[in-house]
Amino acid sequence: MSGKFRPCDSQELSKGTETSEEAKPSWTTREFLAGKVKFEAQKKILQRLESYLQMLQRVKVTAAATSKELCCLLHPIIPSPVINGYRNKSTFSVNRGPDGNPKTVGYYLGTWRDGNVVCVQSSHLKNIPEKHNQVAQYYEVFLRQSPLEPCLLFHEGGHWRELTVRTNHQGHTMAIVTFHPQELSQEELCVQKEAIKEFFLRGPGAVCDLTSLYFQESTMTRCSHQQSPYQLLFGEPYIFEGLLGLKIRISPDAFFQVNTAGAEMLYQTVGELSGVNANTILLDICCGTGAIGLSLAQHASQVLGIELVEQAVEDARWTAAFNGITNCEFHAGRAEKILPWLLKSKEGVQPVVAVVNPPRAGLHHRVVQAIRNCRAIRTLVFVSCKLHGETTRNITELCCPPNSAKKLLGEPFVLRQAVPVDLFPHTAHCELALLCTR
Repeated sequence: MSGKFRPCDSQELSKGTETSEEAKPSWTTREFLAGKVKFEAQKKILQRLESYLQMLQRVKVTAAATSKELCCLLHPIIPSPVINGYRNKSTFSVNRGPDGNPKTVGYYLGTWRDGNVVCVQSSHLKNIPEKHNQVAQYYEVFLRQSPLEPCLLFHEGGHWRELTVRTNHQGHTMAIVTFHPQELSQEELCVQKEAIKEFFLRGPGAVCDLTSLYFQESTMTRCSHQQSPYQLLFGEPYIFEGLLGLKIRISPDAFFQVNTAGAEMLYQTVGELSGVNANTILLDICCGTGAIGLSLAQHASQVLGIELVEQAVEDARWTAAFNGITNCEFHAGRAEKILPWLLKSKEGVQPVVAVVNPPRAGLHHRVVQAIRNCRAIRTLVFVSCKLHGETTRNITELCCPPNSAKKLLGEPFVLRQAVPVDLFPHTAHCELALLCTR
């Protein structure tokens, strides 16, 4: 694969007007300034990470070690090809609005700690597509005509909860309504399901032209399909998205990057960093719908994906079959249980390149142990949008000196390069792809 980005020193984007045209894509001034802010934030994160690693490695603190120069190469931020309305998935909360109405659908302002949280409509947010706002507004219309109260706090009762909207580049729209059943009977639940189905199918909400409507009864803040099934009230069971020439199937429960065009840039970057080729096995840990592994399958000898969400694994298998990709295996379950025996079965066969894109909670320590102790893994690409807390611990345990107490016995990885990809314009967040080798 040909290079799509070039290395730069850690000072490059902080030079402002001296930054080269190659490092500064065709952004507006405002977008470029936002990119500089995000670049500096990523730089500080890496500085803290390197400082901690130096402490663990008992590196003598020299002038170089305490300077602002980074040991790893920090590349310029890769901008999102789409700036406005890029989200393909939005989740809207239900709570009290500025006027005190508890049946307001939108996003929170304020903090729970200060007791000033209010729910406001999202039409002013530039990253949310008009279609998402339209569905949210009509969900609010439905709630305000419903005789049932919203569920603001579980112990206080109420039923109607959050709304999730998924769309694709073709304009297809999937809506998922979450509902707390409380003490309702099955007959009473059926009445409510029929009411919201009728509203969006033949009532005022029909203007949203939903491709599908799902309903989930949930007594928890977050609930998987296995814990409480997503019930299809009408329409197509899946939504499909095009990505790097592939047709990807996405279930309501499956993870898929919220910025499709940005995800393409990220996955191309992962391919460049990993150096995956026909002699290597690509191990895709926390693979979601398998998009990373599937997009790189043509370059690899074999792709092995691991994902907790069973619906996402079924999506990945369908996508592989539909697109004629035959060198992929996807395994459903906890990575800490599957990864050790999967790596053992491949040990000594071929070099393994690992790609890890964990949830914000980070990797289980047994997954870190398995990666660290597998001698076949010489290259690791770690992707994270929140390099704090548990994720920082993951990186430090992958790169720290051997530690028998933690069962980290393999040769440590070395952090080599970092590439920030701006998947989240109009926010402070950024996806960071880290290359570690040994």
